[in-house]
Amino acid sequence: MKLSIKSGLLLLAFILPGFSRLSAQTSSGYSLQQLIDAAMNNSHLLSIREYQVQEKMSKLKEDEIKRYPSATLDGSYQYNFSLPEITIPAGTIETGNPLLPSEDRKFTVGEKSTYNVGFNIYQPITQQFKMNTGLSIDRTDIKLGQKEKEKTALQMQLAIEQLYYGALIAQKQIEGTMARLELVQARLYDAESALAAGKTTGVNLSGLRAGISGEEQNLLKLDIQVEDYLTELGRLTNLHVLKLQAAEPGNMMVNPVDEYKLAAISNPDMEIARLYKEKALLGIKAAKQSNLPDFGVIAGYYVQKGSAVLPGNSPYVGLSMKWNIQDLFSNKQVQNQRQYQLKQAEETIAYTQQQVESDIDKAWRKVKQSDAMIIAAQKLAGYRKEVLKEQQDRQATGLDMKTVLLEAKSQLAEAEADLYAAQLSKVLAIAALRNLAGQTK
Repeated sequence: MKLSIKSGLLLLAFILPGFSRLSAQTSSGYSLQQLIDAAMNNSHLLSIREYQVQEKMSKLKEDEIKRYPSATLDGSYQYNFSLPEITIPAGTIETGNPLLPSEDRKFTVGEKSTYNVGFNIYQPITQQFKMNTGLSIDRTDIKLGQKEKEKTALQMQLAIEQLYYGALIAQKQIEGTMARLELVQARLYDAESALAAGKTTGVNLSGLRAGISGEEQNLLKLDIQVEDYLTELGRLTNLHVLKLQAAEPGNMMVNPVDEYKLAAISNPDMEIARLYKEKALLGIKAAKQSNLPDFGVIAGYYVQKGSAVLPGNSPYVGLSMKWNIQDLFSNKQVQNQRQYQLKQAEETIAYTQQQVESDIDKAWRKVKQSDAMIIAAQKLAGYRKEVLKEQQDRQATGLDMKTVLLEAKSQLAEAEADLYAAQLSKVLAIAALRNLAGQTK
């Protein structure tokens, strides 16, 4: 019995350190960078964007192949129930006297079974111009796909930052709410004690209980808000997010607003707008090139059996031209459509630039507003700390009630929550500026 107890203790000695390390890793929570990395690696939307790029790259390779000669192999087999014949009437061939033939003659020019096999090569010439333009359009589509992927990644990073900091702000607000709840509970306890001892009769117990219910309701709202943030983070990262690492805002460097506007010229939205303009110009060029006839070189080899009139085999070479005259009229409308697409692209560039600059100004104002809120919140939090220290000193000498100390703690917790919210609001505004400038970090 003693041996088994000793063995069990030794086993626990080995297991508990490992369990404590595992618990520490699990309880530390996810950092912002871990969440961003997980989202980039596990996002289905980013995978879709990547596959779209790969699809367009394959389309480019397909169109490049069409520039080279196209080879076709064709053949047929035919069984003739009634063979074709040629009739030469008597006396139709003048060879002197007498005329030939002396009577009508019939000649069979085919066999029951006939077959032919042909190998053809066609090299387009005039269509090379339009094909080159099509390849340029394909390359533009690839760039568009890459910029769409980059835009999606930036949007996802900003969404994670917003959820991450939003959850931390809500968690800090929970601390303040819990401090207020503790204060109201203490006041209710004191009021009930005084009423039971007959020291007072004018206590509003219902009001205090309503205050407790109100704080409990606020606490529940904040808990639900945090749960929603963590659930959404889990969806974006494909992780089971239960806890987040605390973030210390610290000193955050902010560049002048003009630098963000200058960098925003190359952000994904602006690049996408410019690429659509480039694609519209290429579309106009391709529509004009469609007016050219389809002219090319054709060559091949032909083998047949069953017809006495045609040669048994024959190589050949020649020129081919095909020109749909209707295209001269319909392509004019196609060019008009492309022109309207170009005008749309130009308006989109102007609108996007205006929108980006407006969003940068808005985020910049948010930074400056947050700076002002931080200064005010720091000042208030400093005063609240002084008040708490004074109440703690009075409490130590027995000169003050516990509820007064709890009120000071509650006010300090609320002030610190406001300060933390202002600091993280500035972080979020800076993150929005980086996002608009097309910067990851």
